[in-house]
Amino acid sequence: MDDDRRPAHVSRRDFLKVTAAGGAMFAASGLLADTAQAAVPHWSRWPYRREGTTLEHTLLPGDAGPGGYAPLVVRPGEPHLLRDDLVHHARRRPTERRVVVVLGQLTDIHVMDAQSPARVEYLDRYNDPGQPYAALLPFDSSYRAHEMLSAQVSESMVRAMNRVGCGPVTGAPIAFTMATGDNVDNTQHNEVRWQIDLLDGERVRPDSGDLTKYEGVADQVAYDPHYWHPDGAPSGQLVDFPRARYGFPIVPGLLDACRHEFRATGLRTPWLTTFGNHDGLVQGNLPSSPTVAGLATGAVKFIDLPPGTDIISLAIGLQKLDPAALATLFQGPHRLVTPDADRRPLSRLETIQEHFNTSGWPRGHGYRRSNLSTGNAYYAFDRGIVRGLVLDTVNPYGGSEGSIDEAQLSWLTSQLQDGSRRYLDTTGQWQAGGRRNRLFVIFSHHTIESMTNASAPAGISRIQGLQVADLLLRFPNAVLWVNGHTHRNTVIPYARAGGLPPGGFWEINTAAHIDWPQQARIVEIVDNHNHTLSIFGTIIDHAAPPSPGSKLSNPLTLASLSRELAANDWQRPAPTASEDGRRGAVEDRNVELLVPAPFELH
Repeated sequence: MDDDRRPAHVSRRDFLKVTAAGGAMFAASGLLADTAQAAVPHWSRWPYRREGTTLEHTLLPGDAGPGGYAPLVVRPGEPHLLRDDLVHHARRRPTERRVVVVLGQLTDIHVMDAQSPARVEYLDRYNDPGQPYAALLPFDSSYRAHEMLSAQVSESMVRAMNRVGCGPVTGAPIAFTMATGDNVDNTQHNEVRWQIDLLDGERVRPDSGDLTKYEGVADQVAYDPHYWHPDGAPSGQLVDFPRARYGFPIVPGLLDACRHEFRATGLRTPWLTTFGNHDGLVQGNLPSSPTVAGLATGAVKFIDLPPGTDIISLAIGLQKLDPAALATLFQGPHRLVTPDADRRPLSRLETIQEHFNTSGWPRGHGYRRSNLSTGNAYYAFDRGIVRGLVLDTVNPYGGSEGSIDEAQLSWLTSQLQDGSRRYLDTTGQWQAGGRRNRLFVIFSHHTIESMTNASAPAGISRIQGLQVADLLLRFPNAVLWVNGHTHRNTVIPYARAGGLPPGGFWEINTAAHIDWPQQARIVEIVDNHNHTLSIFGTIIDHAAPPSPGSKLSNPLTLASLSRELAANDWQRPAPTASEDGRRGAVEDRNVELLVPAPFELH
């Protein structure tokens, strides 16, 4: 079935630039209790509500001022766009629809300790506009002007998800919220605790090191004009480049305001989690080591490369995880900061363990006791007829892109077979499966196209994304794959070739919280009672006002500033005739996705 893995109608898309850089379930025990499945008698009553979503209004950069810096302005909302790529013959219009499940998706939250000595912000400048090798280098997420505000953005997104509270189309309550990886930025214990406490609704103080002052690249110690300095330039120093070249503002007091403790709101739904490369690898690329751990918790912060470093050779060496290249990152000029033992990097098992230290629900947030015993970060759960399969696509051997191992592939195959009364074998012949049909929704951090990381010691195989897609296409019960990682909104159909049976599955990829447009998504699966399912995807902005105003007095105004700064990121992908940068195209945002119903859903 080699042709089955090809996405339908994706010629308009640029393929993503690749940079290297256990089977437990929530059963009927009530971890995710069923809610009433509302029947809506006629299609014209949908959507149920628009308030708080981009169906109501959108936010876009307005008229640019000096340097090109633009405030955000409110624009009209976008209705759902019907996509029938996987349904190739006419279906009667549904006169009755029934909700199957409603879920919220948070992704690429990147709760960040922006003061950590384990960060390498100085690499980011090589991807600035005008740099000779900017298009070739993978360092463009090493630094963001707004990175000290990630906790406030997370709080604002939680408030937005709570405010909407239900499926915008169906009005059915959100059953659970899934965080699809890169929940933190740098695997650190303090970041993991902040992220869990933010979603649980605990008190959060996003500060580290010396709690009386900010000690990161945005302060005026070891002043470097490549970074945005919200307090301005020290006397006698050049105005920083973000302000001089791109019109960034001065925001006095920000470096104190961003560190203030606040009481998080907490999600009103149960929340589950997915493991991402920034959750498992230092800076999302490197396996941890005692040396890296010592740097993270220590007093030395490196601020530049050694003089004369060849940046291309360094990038190639880092992609190969060459120890000499890794050592180069920590041999240049440095400054002293306050050490903090709570910045220690966590292993995958330690991250799983932290999710059992929670005041939220369910305990473990998807991880079960089997994950504690095996150290695996993949699992299954049931919500009514839907079975969620949560993958761990992080390659532990390093590199930002994803893959899975053979044991996880075997587990995934077994889960699919168990929940499918029949499925196709590798020759295209029907085989008998389990006793009961389930509707499968796959969750992962990486997209199919970004699961290209085969790095592993000799004798160890890593399974890449297209092979997993081929597997899913053999199971008509698999209708949806939800993920993140790319920091952009994308919706791609994967069609089953040969017509046995027609259809396939949809991949929904949602933009990041850390980068513009700082959005999340609500997904509703609906039985149309005409042998099709509709999968509605609705984009939501976080709850902060469009403009931050002049008083940085609470998490929402700080989140508003973060979104405005992110929209003015000088490395942000520029809109094209067909796509609006990380916002994607209109067919990637508010959508109704049709797929053949694989069985009668009663």
